[in-house]
Order: sequence, then C-alpha cells, then structure tokens
Amino acid sequence: MSATSPTALQAPPRSAFASAQWRVLAGIMLCYLFFYTGRQNLGFAVPGLKNELGHSASTIAALNSAMLIGYGVGQAFNGNLADIVGARRMVSAAALLSFAFNWLVSVSVSAWAMVALWFANGVAQSAASPALRRMIVDWFPQRERGKANGFHLLAAGFSSALTYALCIWVLTFLDWRWIFRLPVSTILLGTGLFLMLARNKPRDLGFAELPPEESEAPPPASGAEESSWQRYRAVAGNSHFRMACLSIGFESMARYGLLSWVPLHFLGASAKGSAADLWVTLGLPIGMAMGALSAGLVSDHWFPTRRGHVASGLMAGAALVVFLLSVLPKDSPLAFLILLLAGFLVYAPQACYWSLGPVLVGRERSGTATGLMDATAYGFAALGQMAIGYTIDATGSTFPVFVLIAAACLLGAVVILPIRK
Repeated sequence: MSATSPTALQAPPRSAFASAQWRVLAGIMLCYLFFYTGRQNLGFAVPGLKNELGHSASTIAALNSAMLIGYGVGQAFNGNLADIVGARRMVSAAALLSFAFNWLVSVSVSAWAMVALWFANGVAQSAASPALRRMIVDWFPQRERGKANGFHLLAAGFSSALTYALCIWVLTFLDWRWIFRLPVSTILLGTGLFLMLARNKPRDLGFAELPPEESEAPPPASGAEESSWQRYRAVAGNSHFRMACLSIGFESMARYGLLSWVPLHFLGASAKGSAADLWVTLGLPIGMAMGALSAGLVSDHWFPTRRGHVASGLMAGAALVVFLLSVLPKDSPLAFLILLLAGFLVYAPQACYWSLGPVLVGRERSGTATGLMDATAYGFAALGQMAIGYTIDATGSTFPVFVLIAAACLLGAVVILPIRK
C-alpha cells in the first residue's frame, strides 16, 4: 500500500498540520502579492494613451472592459478546471501568460490590438483566483476560512498598493509604456515562491483530508463523481448563491471603477502628474488591504452565519463615502483619508463573499462556485467600465464617476440581504 493512499493517511498532530496550513497560506499570499501587477497597471497608462495615442475615454473603457470580460469568461471555466487540475499548474501558466501579454501590449499602437491582448491577459489572469481559493477550502475548515480568505485578500490589497507604487515609480523615471513591463516582472518571483511553499491538498504532504462539515452543503452521494455539467447545474441552481453573485457583481463595479479611474481623476491630463497627486492615490489600495483582513476576522468571530449581512453593511457604508468623492475637491487635504476609507469599505466584503460559496453549495463544488461568482463579478465590472467611459466623454469630468460607483455600492448592499445561511 502506498504511504500516501487515503487508507494510510492518519489525522495529523494539530501542531504539524497547523504549521503546514500557515506555510500554504504564506505561499498563496506571496503569489497574490504580485499578481495584480499584471492587470491593475492600466490606470496609470491612461494619460499616455490619451495624449500620445489619441484614444478617447470610451476607447480606454473598452480596453478596461476587454480585460474584465476576459477575466470573467476565463473564470467561468477555470473555476471548474480548478476542481480537477489543481492550483500549482494553473497559477504557473497564468503568471507566464500574463507576463507575456503585458509586454506585447507595451509595444502595441493599434487600439484593436491592445483590446485583443488585454482580453487575453484577462483570461490568463483568471486562472489563479479560483485555484487558490479551492486550495484554501481544501486546507482550512469552514470556521477558519474567513481568516484564511482575509489573509489572501490582504495580500491582494497590498498587491494593488504595490502595483500603484511601482507604477508611480515608473512614471517618475521612465516612459508610460514601461508600466506594462517592469511591475509585471515581479509576478514571476511570486509564483516561484508559491511553488516552493504550497501544495494543492493536505494529502500531498501526507496529511488526511479535512472531513465534511455539517454547516456545508452536502457533497455528492458517496462513491459518486459529479460531472462538470452536474457541478455547474448544482451551483447555478442555488438561489442564495445567485444573490451572492449579483451582490459581488455590484461590488466589483465599484471596486474596479475606483481602481481604474482614480489615477486619471488625480493625474488629470498630465501623463506624469505632480508627486503629491500621484502618492495620494495610494490611499485607495492601502485601505483595500486593511479592509479585506478585518472583515474576514470579524465575520469569523462574531458573524460566521451572517456573512451576507456583514457584506451588506460594508457596502452601504462604501456608498456614502464614495459619494463624498463626487463633491470633494481633488486638492483637499482629506483626499487621502477618504480614499483610504473608500478602499476599506468597498473591498472588505470580498472576504465574506468568498467564505459563502462552500457553505451554500458544498466544498467539492467550491472551485466551480468561485469561477461562476468571479465571472459574474467581472462581467458587471466590465459593464461599469463602459458606463464610466461614456460618462467621462459626455460630461468632460471625472467627478460624476463617483455618483455611479456609489449607486453600485448601494445596489450591492440591498441584493445580498435575503441570504440567511
């Protein structure tokens, strides 16, 4: 009998398994710390795209939307693939392809070529998220997943901050095209560290699998293997899961609306902008990093069965704070603080959303659930980008953008309220 066969695996000593859990989580965090450098860098290239290449706000919105649509389309099948293939292969392929597509965009001139390449980059980037979240589900019991997802999202939030900082540094010394070259190089470092530290499942390190939990939706009948179609049907047929998808869709409209257009709002027409205008934008991703971990820990400890209500309250608060940006002067001394608070409130619900999936549809379907939820999120985000681009072209101002984003936050807060489990 193989030493790693299911019948030979024994329940591990708690200290040894906990150590392995933290090592895996560290690998996931280091991986995602650098992943956004491959897709959240575009906002800082917008002035250069407008001034040097003559692209309108609507064209740039189409570029943003292409990546988001590609990400959503990729999630629809990559989530199911994560249940089959595992994170290590998927993350490695995603990192290499995203690195390549970014460099190709940096040498492109045609808007259509950029749109096609940025769409392909979105598909490549989409392979990482469902695979890593499936890894969290396999390594952490339900009572600890808010914390684990919170740490994952903490790394994602700091990835946004790192991306912003690297892009600001590039604009200080180099041409805007280098935004697509230097920051994304770090994605290869993060992926290498992930491969060193993380394994797909506990059995890959000789530990027994986590047992099913009563709070989770039941797995398929014993001995039965669900087909991909059966997994999709079971997940999509869950009405509470559909409401969670709708809510994260509006949350993602708001999140990517801020990430994509806040740099233009504060940079204005200049491709470089002043140092003060550049660095004030860091308030947004720093707030996002702080919010992700806080919501995960709070929902684990006080609201493990009411994560939807936590998300709703945070989104309602985000609507109010984001609306303030529509009336706040760009040179206000409060700008950094308001961006910090907006980032905190608009990103914090993510830890709640990703902890809901396995509870609503079952652990064995969690990769598929993550993929469908992310596909919805990025589909909505793409629609939001188009609406924002047309609004900027029609009004000649970025201030009305924040009214649209505040409305999306409010809708996200309302639609998740019926979820009770």
